[in-house]
Amino acid sequence: MIVPGPDEPRRPDGPQDPVTRDLRRPGGDGFGPTDRLRTDRIPTGVSTGRPTRRIGAAVRGALADTTPLRTPSYRRLWAAGVVTVVGAQLSVVAVPTQIYALTGSSAYVGLTGLFGLVPLVVFGLWGGAIADVMDRRILLMLTGAGIATTSLALWVTSATGVGNVWVVLSLFAVQSAMLAMNQPTRNAVIPRLLPAEQLPAANALNMTVFQLGAVAGPLLAGVLIPVVGLSTLYLIDACALLATLWATWRLPPVPPESGARRRAGIRDVLDGFRYTATQKVLLVSFLVDVVAMGFGMPRVVFPEMAEKTFGDPPGGGVALGVLFAAIPVGMVVAGLFSGWLQRIRRQGVAVAVAVVIWGIGVALFGLTGSLWLAVLFLAVAGGGDLISSVYRSSMLQTVATDEMRGRMQGVFIVVVAGGPRLADLWHGSVAAAVGPGLAATIGGVAVIVGVMVVVTRFPEFWRYQGPVDRAE
Repeated sequence: MIVPGPDEPRRPDGPQDPVTRDLRRPGGDGFGPTDRLRTDRIPTGVSTGRPTRRIGAAVRGALADTTPLRTPSYRRLWAAGVVTVVGAQLSVVAVPTQIYALTGSSAYVGLTGLFGLVPLVVFGLWGGAIADVMDRRILLMLTGAGIATTSLALWVTSATGVGNVWVVLSLFAVQSAMLAMNQPTRNAVIPRLLPAEQLPAANALNMTVFQLGAVAGPLLAGVLIPVVGLSTLYLIDACALLATLWATWRLPPVPPESGARRRAGIRDVLDGFRYTATQKVLLVSFLVDVVAMGFGMPRVVFPEMAEKTFGDPPGGGVALGVLFAAIPVGMVVAGLFSGWLQRIRRQGVAVAVAVVIWGIGVALFGLTGSLWLAVLFLAVAGGGDLISSVYRSSMLQTVATDEMRGRMQGVFIVVVAGGPRLADLWHGSVAAAVGPGLAATIGGVAVIVGVMVVVTRFPEFWRYQGPVDRAE
């Protein structure tokens, strides 16, 4: 018989053909509903191609699991994100470029860190609390419209020359605040659209798209600026956001499961921190990320290593570009071959191992004098980071109750944004004292030691087992 798909009615079982094997069943050699092998029509001695089928099945099992895309609401949201993330990365390039063009000063460009981080922390936490007390679909619509509006305003300032650097920085801060509320809300919606066992696959798909945008967006911006001008990047970003607004509008209502609607205040934010302290798995997932990024992110040493170790000219060159691209490329490759992630039940172990891989990759990067080995080690580290991120996001979405999920996503956003900035602070001073390569290696070793200490202190994280698809 043919086993029905998830959206097909199951037919009553009838007589089974004794020589027909259903390859969609566990233990079969394929997954498609038409992959039926009639053994009674194959002459004796003729190869049935079973090794080829097994290889094909193994390849399909290794590739990214697209099961979540069978859910229409999630599929629309994900597809819109493919367009939106590239547009967002265009603005990531455009803002510092516009500020430098206005001022000729890297110090003013550096202010984007302050004007971006403060709204991210404040509105990430508060936005998560808001997401727990109102319809998340409405909040996504409002914040998405706010992001598009600020992109249009930036387009106007760039195209007309109206305003100055402080206007640009202020608009950037407002956009960062909208993003800080939008992202935790979006992540909190996904568990309401998909069953728990599909969350690792969904997170892998989301992160692969984001990292692909992180690679393609800046490259596209470099091509477009000489052709259409800097200001047009903002306009493209605003237009791309229309895809996300459409996908959000097509979502079903996502009100609080408790049915209670109220104002979100400081007490709700503090309740989120208290809740985190009671959920050891969530607490350790945040600590592990702080260890991985706070000790290990080596991006501050890239410019010096590109010039002094890998022979770039002053001001940067090919080596600088490939170093910055290496980690996102590794994450994209890992995401494309993430089909196996959904079959792992010991997710605490998987996170710890993935963070150790990240640390090893960073440590080896600091020791090598070969550019291409450096890129390889950073790409391996990026693959470990994607695996860790997928499972940590899935833990958060699974362990946190719906009434706390928005606040937990807000804490998650703050941790993810803050960790690399902690690494920026200490890598710079240590690199000045002992050299950039050794600073990166010290950070990588500290990651390995740190994650072992954290997991030893909280063994419940090591023992954590996530939900898996029982059909596997």
